[in-house]
Amino acid sequence: MISLNFKNRSLRPIGLDIGHSSVKMIQLMVTGGQIRVIAADKVHIEPGMNGDDEQRRNVVISAIKQMLAKGKFSGRNVVSCLPSDKLKITSLRLVESRDEEIEQALRKEVVQRFGLDPDKDAMNYVLAGNVRQGDEVKNELILFAVNNETIKSHIDMLEEAGLIPVAIDTIPCALFRSFERSLRRQEDREQTVVFVDIGSRFTTVVFGRAGEISFVKQIPIGGERFNQEIAAKLGIKINEAETLRRALRQERELSASRSGPMGQADGDNQRLDASTRQVMTDAISAVAQELTREISLCFRYYTVTFRGKRVERAVFTGGEAYENILLNVLKRQLTVEIEVAQPLKGFDMSSGKTHINFDSDRRGLLCEWSVAVGLSLKGWSEAPGRERQACNYERN
Repeated sequence: MISLNFKNRSLRPIGLDIGHSSVKMIQLMVTGGQIRVIAADKVHIEPGMNGDDEQRRNVVISAIKQMLAKGKFSGRNVVSCLPSDKLKITSLRLVESRDEEIEQALRKEVVQRFGLDPDKDAMNYVLAGNVRQGDEVKNELILFAVNNETIKSHIDMLEEAGLIPVAIDTIPCALFRSFERSLRRQEDREQTVVFVDIGSRFTTVVFGRAGEISFVKQIPIGGERFNQEIAAKLGIKINEAETLRRALRQERELSASRSGPMGQADGDNQRLDASTRQVMTDAISAVAQELTREISLCFRYYTVTFRGKRVERAVFTGGEAYENILLNVLKRQLTVEIEVAQPLKGFDMSSGKTHINFDSDRRGLLCEWSVAVGLSLKGWSEAPGRERQACNYERN
């Protein structure tokens, strides 16, 4: 099993979040319940690098080595997560209740649904709760599965970069762990909170209640779809669309803060004309509508499955959670409170600027660091013995 129990050790492993547009590393230290950031760094990945797996692998390794070479991270122990496009996730209901019966049922499911070999490939599950189906009460489970070659390749990449993998996690579990600390009060534990991580290619939706994950969904829509839609509407390349979208976001930020001339983009001094701005807004809105519909279906599934458990609020994370057009669509169409996450809120970040590189302050939100924070916190809990979300994988 690729896992260690860190128990009361205050120094956490490096949390490594390998995304499609960036590689983020963070390391935390826990002292007397206070969490301190001792090192953090981020390297961007150019969009063109994602078309060639070998080239992308080399870029990721180089980025990790570059961050490690700065000498700010302590040790080389790392917790990372499997890529969303390789991980299989599904919800299912079983009448079985004993562990061995559940195991046998899941083995059959892995073969039939995913075409994986349960004797060779990895699978694990989270018990989401009991649901009534007709006259029967069944167990609702969330099944995670991945082929062994993906795990082996991932570990080989980490080791080649000079890291020591002590656990392999999943984005849903890391995301939930990042915010579980904030759900300690009794009134919070009685609420259902939805955490939505919007990345470059995937959006991960995690429903949590009473300290437990109760539903997970991966939606294959992310920031790249915004860029693709803009590129198609304007007849330009993807990287040009990405640059224009940065300019549009910069315009909005400058307009909101009234601190500079309208239309000046980061370092490009690019100004958007009214027609281009409108085409981009319409393109982003169209994708936002599609993504919102998918998230709404998740809400519907949850409320039908777990009757009487109302969703109170939705917390958005990830690099695309800064997209105001998307947030406005979500606020109009989702019937819950919407907020952008602050995963590092309350953390001590006084170690010094030479130790911490968050790339930009994003007005202090830093919501794109949620997964990395959850990875570094794996194995630690304010309540002893509470780390039980089984998202590790065996190395066969």
